[in-house]
Amino acid sequence: MKSKIFTAAALLGLSAVASAQTVNVICSVQAEWCNVISTVYARTTGVRINMSLKGSGEALAQLIAEKDNPKTDVWFGGTGDPHLQAAEQGLTLEYRSPTLSQLHPWAQQQAKQSGYKTVGIYSGPLGFGYNPELLAKKKLPVPKTWADLLKPEYKGDIQVANPASSGTAYTMIATLVQLMGEDKAFEYLKALHKNVGQYTRSGTGPIKAVARGETAVSISFVHDGPGEKMQGFPVETITPSDGTGAEIGSMSIIKGARNLDAAKKFYEWALTPGAQELGAANKQFQLPSNVNAKLDPRIPDFKKIKFIDYDYAKYGASAERRRLIARWEKDVNSLPR
Repeated sequence: MKSKIFTAAALLGLSAVASAQTVNVICSVQAEWCNVISTVYARTTGVRINMSLKGSGEALAQLIAEKDNPKTDVWFGGTGDPHLQAAEQGLTLEYRSPTLSQLHPWAQQQAKQSGYKTVGIYSGPLGFGYNPELLAKKKLPVPKTWADLLKPEYKGDIQVANPASSGTAYTMIATLVQLMGEDKAFEYLKALHKNVGQYTRSGTGPIKAVARGETAVSISFVHDGPGEKMQGFPVETITPSDGTGAEIGSMSIIKGARNLDAAKKFYEWALTPGAQELGAANKQFQLPSNVNAKLDPRIPDFKKIKFIDYDYAKYGASAERRRLIARWEKDVNSLPR
């Protein structure tokens, strides 16, 4: 009898310890996905997540501001470039997960390039969104190459985000520079500028505008299309046949994390197939980094896409990003349309 009482007390004690634990997470994916992660993790582990939703640029700014007194344990999601910058600036902790061997090569490469201070958790290709109803109404063809977007018939009918505020748009610039060479890429961007009706602040803004019939074509991550389509909007996606880049959404443990053990446990959980499948369950269709994750059929088929050999280390560096965005502001955004 005493042993049963002792066991019950011990279990209650363990439960109390678990419920007292928390992990502070900045989440840079869509709100629905963040909220489900928080709920499922608390329910399955007993550890509460203090979740803060921030875009990747805003998240990086917070980590820089809190460098001497970090209030965050883990940064989950968002384009990989700011994670690489955080690693470069010594804001994140080197951690080699035992799960690395289960991840796609691009995720392992992201870890290696950062000195194991970040890891790839998903990837998504850059391409075009288009509204088939609007294209038919305006008698416009579906764009299939980067060059197609320069055709005069698309004038005012293309939206893309502003690279100063959007990781999506910066990925576009870095992709074009690697595809064409820098000077030709900027000549291309100047020509594209004439056809752009609006530069949005958010990377998802253009494809939402396409879905709602506000513009015919967007430059977007193509995994953002199926979620809009599921809501009944007329939207399709395509990747350029002449080559494209992809984002590697990443995750990092913050240097000086107050709850380091809890941070490592969350990090390991987030790399499991089950945790990564929560993305598609919440209408987010990036490719998970764990090779054992079950794939939703709406996730882009990477085998059918022509990818450039994207140099994440070079184009994720702070100085290179600042330089290219400054050139875009000076040479492109200052021009009349």
